[in-house]
Parts: sequence; C-alpha cells; structure tokens
Amino acid sequence: MYKIISTISVSFFVFIGWIIYLANTGQKSIFFDLVARIPYGDKLGHFCLFGCLTLAANLLLKFRRVNFNNVPIYTGTVLVFLFVLIEELNQHFIPNRTLDGVDLIADIIGIILFNFLTILLANWVEKLTADKHKNQHVNTTSSTK
Repeated sequence: MYKIISTISVSFFVFIGWIIYLANTGQKSIFFDLVARIPYGDKLGHFCLFGCLTLAANLLLKFRRVNFNNVPIYTGTVLVFLFVLIEELNQHFIPNRTLDGVDLIADIIGIILFNFLTILLANWVEKLTADKHKNQHVNTTSSTK
C-alpha cells in the first residue's frame, strides 16, 4: 500500500512542478483554461493543489513530525509550506508571473485544512493499527491456552 501512496504522492508533486514550469515560462495548458472558466478558479486551484500536496507529503513521510517549541508539526506540512512560500515569492522575479498575496493565503488555507485532515487520518490509522495489534495479541493468547 505504501508503494501506491508513494507513487501517487511523487507523481502529484511532479505534476505540480510541471504546472509551475508552464506558468513560469508563459506556456498554455488546458488546466489554465479550465481554471479560468471557474469563478475564483485560480484561488480554488491553489487551495486544492497545495492542500492535496500537504496530505500526500504527510502520507509519503508516514505522518512523521518535527517539534517547533515543543509543538509537533507534520514534516510534510512544513516542507509544503516552505515550498509554497518560496514558489509564491519567486513569482516577483519572473516576468510571466505576478506575486499575489491572495494566492499565498489560498495556499496556506489549503495547507492548514489538509493538515487537519492529516491529523484525522493519522488518528484513524493509529486506532486501526492499535486494534489490529490488540486482536493479534488476543488471538495469540487464546491459541496458546
């Protein structure tokens, strides 16, 4: 299962990198046309892309956390946030792009909400794992009697 999650996560990151490359070089894409037809499509796209990337990164890193002032934060969330911050601020220096603070806000809201989804998912996985180990222990104990 982890191989599937890894493949999907890495593929999604490559997809986002490709989209950023197209935008930075001023190329056309069917995705840009689609986003342009949806009201607030750009902001919704930022929210969804970087929110999903946050979840994918946290799954890929197996819910690993780092501590900031004794507060555990998912490593994937931190990495995506840093990636987004650098990518958005870089737009100031790219002629085909426009630095837009609202894009950054949409990115951050997506990261935060999908981080909460990560917390729920991690708790669910932890409960499933604990129940599985509990059942295995019960089965092992009952079979030795």
